[in-house]
Amino acid sequence: MTSSDCDKSCGEFEIADAVLAYLERHPQAADTLAGIASWWLPQQRYITAEARIESVLQQLVSQGALQIRRLPNGDALYARTVERH
Repeated sequence: MTSSDCDKSCGEFEIADAVLAYLERHPQAADTLAGIASWWLPQQRYITAEARIESVLQQLVSQGALQIRRLPNGDALYARTVERH
């Protein structure tokens, strides 16, 4: 398999996963191609990207590269770990 083959098939798997994930969260959803492209996929990509980013941030916290503080509302605030001398 060439890298261009993977680009196509990997992209198709990503789209399929995004559509199925959207339908998992919204089992009664139905839409046209234009509606799916405009509404379902951007929303799912954002959610997927946010989950990936959170995972990376947690790894960086575990490695000591970032520190985490909790805001009063419970949200996490990430910042560079400051070395203490």
